[in-house]
Amino acid sequence: MASSRIEQIIEEIEEFIDSCKFQPLSSTKIVVNKEELEELLRELRMKTPDEIKRYQKIISNKDAILEDAQTKADAIIADAQAKAQKIVSDSEVMRIATEQSRQLIEETNAQAQEIMDRATEDSNNIRMSAIRYTDDMLGNLEKIMSHTIDTAGTKYSNFINSVQSCYDIVSKNRSELSPTAEPSSYTQPEAEEDLPLDE
Repeated sequence: MASSRIEQIIEEIEEFIDSCKFQPLSSTKIVVNKEELEELLRELRMKTPDEIKRYQKIISNKDAILEDAQTKADAIIADAQAKAQKIVSDSEVMRIATEQSRQLIEETNAQAQEIMDRATEDSNNIRMSAIRYTDDMLGNLEKIMSHTIDTAGTKYSNFINSVQSCYDIVSKNRSELSPTAEPSSYTQPEAEEDLPLDE
């Protein structure tokens, strides 16, 4: 199945993020072209309702399939009943006509039931395919977001540990140069909130 426009936009966002340069002296924060990213997110918002409507339309076809099948079945039964009435119009062949009409109606009902069963199976297959496709798409998005969160957290933690190690060495060296001087205190600043990517 060809990828949807939503999946294509998500891939474009990933490629855009990978292409961004890191901020000076940082290995985790990047410089983002806000307008370009907002345009990708804007298109993602616009396409999402279209995709959902398309799946809803596919699922709603179930009712149309069943209604069409019911119409065909009713027409077949009505035709059979009309033929049966013509058969039994002659009193001399009443018994034969009754038997023939009964068989005809039974065959017609069996044919109508087969149409209904086939239509129900087809509509259910369409519905399950749409649900599986939507679930796969959401699953891919969930994996992408989880991977991004894990990667960002690991890089940020490694960076803080590295700076803390350098700070400890500098503080120790100052203490050795001036044993009587009190070591400077250091309070780790609160983590900066990242600029929200979406308005």
